[in-house]
Amino acid sequence: MASIASVSDSPPERHYEWQVLDLMRHIWEHGDERVDRTGVGTRSVFGAQLRFDLSDGQMPLLTTKRVYWKTATREFLWFLTGQTNIRPLCEQGVEIWTDWPLDRYRRETGDAIARADFSARIVADAAFAAQWGDLGPVYGKQWVDWPVYEPLGDGTFRRREHGVNQIADLVAGLKANPGSRRHIVEGWNVAELDAMALPPCHKTYQFHVAGGTQGKGRLNGLLYQRSCDLGLGFAFNAWSAALFIRMLAQQCDLEPGELVWMGGDVHLYLNHADLVEEQLARVPSGSPRMAILRRPASIFDYRIEDFEVTGYKPGAAISAPVAV
Repeated sequence: MASIASVSDSPPERHYEWQVLDLMRHIWEHGDERVDRTGVGTRSVFGAQLRFDLSDGQMPLLTTKRVYWKTATREFLWFLTGQTNIRPLCEQGVEIWTDWPLDRYRRETGDAIARADFSARIVADAAFAAQWGDLGPVYGKQWVDWPVYEPLGDGTFRRREHGVNQIADLVAGLKANPGSRRHIVEGWNVAELDAMALPPCHKTYQFHVAGGTQGKGRLNGLLYQRSCDLGLGFAFNAWSAALFIRMLAQQCDLEPGELVWMGGDVHLYLNHADLVEEQLARVPSGSPRMAILRRPASIFDYRIEDFEVTGYKPGAAISAPVAV
């Protein structure tokens, strides 16, 4: 009679990062080669889904290359302020949004200023930052101040001083009606897309509370990205979406559940061959965890010091140019 396999004989659980690498390899080997907005060109697939377990402090932090999770966290906290000027980011050494204002400044002035000098001037000169550092009504503006217009009775409309705070409404809704199917945060404001430096890529978030009738509910979150640069942007997008779920769960007395990531146009840039080949040659390892060290009074009061990551020993950073 065959013996029953012991627990130690069971195959190890597949590392969460393999699904990302599998998608990357599939795109690089089989993706449709396309001409894109930037002129660089991509290999692309349409429609992809990844799932990440967030229980026990787990986070979808890539290990095959170093991900600067503090930079991603600072960006997400900046979104929650509703600000649209890069000055607060530059003051913290976060330069991930600098290229768009810099490109506009160079085009309109003819001044071939270095990136570091431009960023330093944004920080030092408030008037210069006001003129050249604004991105238009991107992400955070839509999240916490979606514009509302009121009819004046004469066929014209006036913009209300304070718009819809989707984040505050989301927290209130999760607490009051966890079973709702309307726990959504949307960034794709069609009327204001042309005013944005970059229309939202991670455009729609939806949340779902499971298991609430059997004890403490689990908060699941789904992120839909219309466009995803899998080589560069995805690492930040996945981290931030998981961070969002963890913060909401803490504020709403729920347990973190699962992040479901969905991509529309998921692509790799043709000039990122070295990045792709280097990352695909590496093997995922470890199981990084994140702890939230403090529970602020509201979701808008978190600070970078409130987050601690342990067990993260990634491969070296892999740099690549950003297509603006």
